[in-house]
Amino acid sequence: MKSKRSITRKLFFITSIVFVVFITTNLIVQSAFFGQFYIKWKSDTLSHDLVKFKDKYSLLKTNDEETSLISAFEDKNSYKIIIRDKAGNLKYLTKTVDARKDSIKARIMDQLMSTQIETIGGVAKFKKDKKPLIFLTDNNLDLEVSATAISYNSVAGISYDEKKDEFIYLYTSLQPVNEAVQVIKEFYYYFYIGAIVIILFLSLIYSNMIAKPLIKITKTAGKMAKLDFTEKCVVKSNDEIGALATSLNLLSENLNESLTSLKDANSKLEKDIEKEKKLTEMRKDFVAAVSHELKTPITLIEGYTQALNDDILEGEEKQYFIDVIMDESRKMNNLVSDMLNLSQLESGNFNLVQEDFYIDELVKPLAKKFSSMLNEKDIKLSVNLVQNIKVTADWNRIEQVLTNYMTNAIRHVNNGGTIAVTMLDREDSICVEVENSGSKIDEAESDKIWDTFYKVDKSRTRKLGGTGLGLSIVKNIILLHGGSCGVANTEMGVKFYFILTKQ
Repeated sequence: MKSKRSITRKLFFITSIVFVVFITTNLIVQSAFFGQFYIKWKSDTLSHDLVKFKDKYSLLKTNDEETSLISAFEDKNSYKIIIRDKAGNLKYLTKTVDARKDSIKARIMDQLMSTQIETIGGVAKFKKDKKPLIFLTDNNLDLEVSATAISYNSVAGISYDEKKDEFIYLYTSLQPVNEAVQVIKEFYYYFYIGAIVIILFLSLIYSNMIAKPLIKITKTAGKMAKLDFTEKCVVKSNDEIGALATSLNLLSENLNESLTSLKDANSKLEKDIEKEKKLTEMRKDFVAAVSHELKTPITLIEGYTQALNDDILEGEEKQYFIDVIMDESRKMNNLVSDMLNLSQLESGNFNLVQEDFYIDELVKPLAKKFSSMLNEKDIKLSVNLVQNIKVTADWNRIEQVLTNYMTNAIRHVNNGGTIAVTMLDREDSICVEVENSGSKIDEAESDKIWDTFYKVDKSRTRKLGGTGLGLSIVKNIILLHGGSCGVANTEMGVKFYFILTKQ
């Protein structure tokens, strides 16, 4: 809904009022002052022409020259001329077809001139002033001629030619001004109505032309105030409004870029804060887990060492205590080693020693490498290789991943169970799977087993010598290689795998 004070309405009303006032004022001024202006203009023109005529007339010597000048002047200016010599005799009179009327005009003019000259101080003063005397005939001046009343309405002028000692009378009829003014009023009545309609129409168009781009700019600015910088202000003009629209669009782009940068910075800051929180939690969990993992072997070593120190053990029992101490020491050593590896991997400062090699050459020695552990539990191992698949990776670290998978499978497979190592050739990658028979992993545990110190069965894992860090190390090594790893339950049991990019 548009505001009652919208700029379109303001422009429309202001423009309309200005033009209406202008036309109305013009009509009033013309109606009130046109007649006076016309008479003033006519009087000034006659005075000017009378002076020019007298200057030319005074230089002429012969009657023919005078007659020629008078005729040309009358034809050009539509004036009537009367000239009287110094004795008062009529020297020249503009003649018409009616000689009687001409005589009457001459007498009327003599009467008028005498009256006007007397009003300024007489003939002597008039001659001395050397200025033309301009006057209007009185509309109420009536002269009875043959029982007929004749009324005149003219502007007349008298000038004295000192060189020839003659009086020059010049007069011309005034148009019926009152009638002309009345006609103009009637004309303006219709003109006024038509002009009002046209003005209102043009004002509406003009106000829309001016207001339309301003409305667009206001709309865009309103959206910018709501932090919506998607809409651009399209105003195609080369004036200040167009420049304002261009500046507004540029401001919108700059604000959008700044806001986007600020959002990105805030998002990064939030991620960094969240990461820092996670790291803090990880440190706490890590310290707690390490304390827990070290507590048991340290307690065992301390107790068994105390027993040995008391020298109360002999024979096989003594040897058993020594073997337990050595085994717990080995587990502690493995734990510390894994912790150091994991710390290096998670720090981001670990450098891989990458080289090109065939992945099957890394998988092939598994049977021989783990033969004693496999034979101990009577485990059947099957290896399915894919030849000539080359990767670029750190041989030792990928071997560590495969060793961890194999060790983990041997720990959890039942006696007489099966382990299958399979290579799968994909379009642009190679997948290595280690699958063991036995119990499956709960779906809720499948994501947690990659966390530091997480163990599905803590008592069993300890018995088998696990530290809870192996899969976390695997995950970090594979991620450093740009690959992926995972776990899935199968019909046979559980399958761990990792994927690397082929050359």
